[in-house]
Amino acid sequence: MTDSPFPPDPPNPWRVKTTRDIYQSQFLRIERNDVIAPDGSEIEYTLARFINRAVGVVPYEKGGVWMVGQTRFPLDQYSWELPEGGVPPGEEIVEAARRELKEETGITAGKLTRLFDIHTSNSCTDEWGQAFLATDLTHGEMELEGTEDITRHFVPMPDLLAAIDAGQVTDGITIAAVFRVEIMRLRGELD
Repeated sequence: MTDSPFPPDPPNPWRVKTTRDIYQSQFLRIERNDVIAPDGSEIEYTLARFINRAVGVVPYEKGGVWMVGQTRFPLDQYSWELPEGGVPPGEEIVEAARRELKEETGITAGKLTRLFDIHTSNSCTDEWGQAFLATDLTHGEMELEGTEDITRHFVPMPDLLAAIDAGQVTDGITIAAVFRVEIMRLRGELD
């Protein structure tokens, strides 16, 4: 690990007075916190606490990426993104990456490389995940779940970067992971 370019973290100024659960499902828990904010004021801070972790996979070959498109219920729109999914407690995140890649694209990776950890929306959730680079790909049949209406599509890296720039790709894990892989490509770190 390299030295950080940032100064040491200051002490946490937030103080929690009370916490209570408002709602829980199989995927998340909503909690209300009565807190003292950094300025000393007392406020309510509602958080979504995720049960699962998130995982995203960049299936990279021949200078491009296998993307998946699907209708995202919370957004009420079609979304082009990397193969992604939830990692239930007890499942190893690298195994979940392999599972999601196979389910959503039919692809099996000969090699998975961890790219980074990510917090997806850290002002109101504690969701975090990891992104992986998948290489040495073998193609097979998709294994979709009943809630998925997925289309897979190969996109050359220059076209994918242009689509991100044009706002045609908006998923946070996808954007971060694709840019990380592009940095690796520019450094000559990809085969």
